[in-house]
Amino acid sequence: MGTGKRSLIAAAVTVVCAVTVLAAPATAFAAPTPTPSPSSTSSTPVSTEELETVRKKLDKLYRAASSATDAYNAAEEKAEQQSAEIVALAKKIAKGKEKLRELKKRAGAAAAAQYRTGGLPPEAHLMLSDDPDEFLDGTGRVRQGERATRHLIEEMTRTQQDLELYAKDASAQWAKLEANRKAKAAAQKKIEKRIAAAEKLESQLEKEERERLAELEEQAAYEAQTSWLSSGILDELHGTATQQGKKAVEFATAQIGKPYEWGAEGPKTYDCSGLTSQAWATAGSVIPRTSQQQWKQLKRIDIEDMRPGDLIIYFDDASHVGMYVGDGAMVHAPRPGRTITIAGAGSMPILGVVRPDAG
Repeated sequence: MGTGKRSLIAAAVTVVCAVTVLAAPATAFAAPTPTPSPSSTSSTPVSTEELETVRKKLDKLYRAASSATDAYNAAEEKAEQQSAEIVALAKKIAKGKEKLRELKKRAGAAAAAQYRTGGLPPEAHLMLSDDPDEFLDGTGRVRQGERATRHLIEEMTRTQQDLELYAKDASAQWAKLEANRKAKAAAQKKIEKRIAAAEKLESQLEKEERERLAELEEQAAYEAQTSWLSSGILDELHGTATQQGKKAVEFATAQIGKPYEWGAEGPKTYDCSGLTSQAWATAGSVIPRTSQQQWKQLKRIDIEDMRPGDLIIYFDDASHVGMYVGDGAMVHAPRPGRTITIAGAGSMPILGVVRPDAG
């Protein structure tokens, strides 16, 4: 890596995102050892320290992309909900207008009937009537008609008020929908910017340098996993998967080898929370779409109580999620440029664990 390449790497964007590393899920795996051989096409050997700097910058870039992906997915989910609400309100408005037209028609008929009777008071009808019994029957019908007309007017008023409320609600939902569309677009730009920056940074490396970088990623994951396992956590993990949990794990592991794609929910590509949400949907439980909402809404459990099918939430901002499969391992969709894989459950900083089938 020449001086110009070093300066480009040094100027890389330092923002936050989750980079996946493929670590062994158990202690039986040996630690990978970086090979600091110089690039065949570089005039100056690249030091391990320089590549470690690149690794950390890529880590931050992909973590930032992951956080933006969560924001994009959340905005998309809200937009879908608001679109459905607008459709429901439109149906209510159409139904209300039809009801109002019918009520107006009935009110018109009532007014015409009253006009035909001359609108005279009951006393006048009594004086003009030759049959008192017929008058009394007529008076009763008139009063019934008046009550019916009054109820008709009240119902028309209520229907009109409902229509005004539906229209107001629809207007508010349209405003929210537009706001979420803008949030979605902003998140998409941020995702694309972070991924493009990471890809550009990686493209500056020669083949041998990329191989050494991958070894450094594996080394970092191995060290994190080893540290996690050295706490004796496997001795505490005896949880047995439920039937739903088994189905979720079976679905998630069946996707191994499929590419990561931000915002994707399958069947050919997935992002991290797209994989976990679809796995549990297949198992019969609808869970939140994003890793942040999964962390907020699902039941939290202690790590030592973890069982296969539980979701492990990573990083302080809950920007990544994997599914525990047992023996200290998890399955996840790592990040752009990677495929769904098995990794060490402790290969990234764990925020906590949540259980979709807590009930």
